[in-house]
Amino acid sequence: NVTYPRKFYQISTAFTPIVSSYLCQDKFVTCKQGCLSFDAKPIVKGHSLSYLRACHSAASIIVMHSLRAPCVGGPSVAHGRRRLQVLASSSSNVNVLVVGSGGREHSLAWKLSQSPICNHLYCAPGNPGTETEPNVTNVGINVAKHGDVVQFCREKNVGLVVVGPEVPLVAGLADDLQAAGVPTWGPSARAAQLEGSKAFMKDICRKYNIPTAAYEKFTDPARAKAFIKSLGAPIVVKASGLAAGKGVVVARTLEEAFQAVDDMLVNKVFGNAGDELVIEEFLDGEEVSFFALVDGEAAVPLVSAQDHKAVGDGDTGPNTGGMGAYSPAPAMNDTIFKQVMDEIIYRTARGMAAEGAPFRGTLFAGLMIKDGKAKLLEHNVRFGDPECQGLMARCDSDLTEAMLRATQGKLDDVKLLWKPEAALTVVMAAKGYPGNYPKGSIISGLDQVTTAKVFHAGTSRNAAGQVVSSGGRVLNITALGKDVAEAQAQAYKAVKQIEWADAYYRSDIGWRAVARLQAATTAKGH
Repeated sequence: NVTYPRKFYQISTAFTPIVSSYLCQDKFVTCKQGCLSFDAKPIVKGHSLSYLRACHSAASIIVMHSLRAPCVGGPSVAHGRRRLQVLASSSSNVNVLVVGSGGREHSLAWKLSQSPICNHLYCAPGNPGTETEPNVTNVGINVAKHGDVVQFCREKNVGLVVVGPEVPLVAGLADDLQAAGVPTWGPSARAAQLEGSKAFMKDICRKYNIPTAAYEKFTDPARAKAFIKSLGAPIVVKASGLAAGKGVVVARTLEEAFQAVDDMLVNKVFGNAGDELVIEEFLDGEEVSFFALVDGEAAVPLVSAQDHKAVGDGDTGPNTGGMGAYSPAPAMNDTIFKQVMDEIIYRTARGMAAEGAPFRGTLFAGLMIKDGKAKLLEHNVRFGDPECQGLMARCDSDLTEAMLRATQGKLDDVKLLWKPEAALTVVMAAKGYPGNYPKGSIISGLDQVTTAKVFHAGTSRNAAGQVVSSGGRVLNITALGKDVAEAQAQAYKAVKQIEWADAYYRSDIGWRAVARLQAATTAKGH
């Protein structure tokens, strides 16, 4: 129970119906000393009262402090003096638009639509998974036509747009929405070059002293091969442009590196994305994905995750967009966390601001960790896929409110809480991925899954209304557990409940974390 003096009741009279709806379900109680009490549990849901946020419902922000009731035996806050915030704006709840159609966007729509301030969420174009979520509607607008997106936002009074994939960000969708006055979470086209051009990103690292692998840039195959020969193998060859997460070759031999150069620069396997190459030294260690919400030079760290890029068990075979992930990443500790924030996140934010392209959006730092130090492998300008799915499962705060406040320049007010459980995602792909793969095979049993959340990534519906495969990475199975081992068991139990003849998935997602747990258990036994 939380108690306030009568003065607060008088201040809040204008929006008492909304406050009572979210906070106390009309259970106001007054005592003879004139105190107003209400049960805050419906909105708190187990959270600390320190960050209770009610709704966007008035023209100001009212900051209150809980007080012990002056009446004998009156209710009080169990943890003492707590700061409660009723956040308000000039409008009521917001309509939200999520741009994208993959598993990342399904998880974002699922999480954002749970917010008490989300009036309705639209997904463009969405997928069969998003269309089944409560309070979510798929819309068939062409997101490549920015004018159509702006018009839709005006017609539906959209108060927040969250852009999922990198392609529309690099194409300037956030710029056009912001210019039209639509609050948008995602960087400008110029800031999105951190992902759109690996050459640009590496130059930013060099200029602003951000730790990364040594590199050079090439557009001439002969010069590229001469550089490779001078360094030797292993070596990393990257297409500078966007290549759907597949434009990186870790060459173990000179022959592999030369072939990668020919494939990208000569044979144009990645089209214009391979017009320029970044060739860099090979870094060994353990890869970790790190995320932060960034607004200019301010940043709020999220949590870490670890992706599994290789298609095969034991990290074998070609790289993919990601075959699974888990969070948190055990390789990340407090010391490395501080180094990453200070030397990578903040330096990147300050550097982009100095370049006249302040970054506002989700900054994803792909890291290599060795000997207690992190180096930057790459920057992405959006949530990772499939890392996002686990982050959404673990996020224990109102993400809609956090992103909305960030678009208002109030990122300093944002604090996100996270569930202590681990999350693990298994990607179910079509056989043959990342090469040629079949489409249109029927998927069933999705409604039988009880131990995990199924996020749709590459699905559609056939003429009979059945869910069928329509992409390479098709389903993302995300489960929680007290540790990665338990989350892994729950996720694979769900995978086995799904009936799909053309399914392929790795059987060892989370193996590094599970091995750590087993080693720790063995050591404790001795």
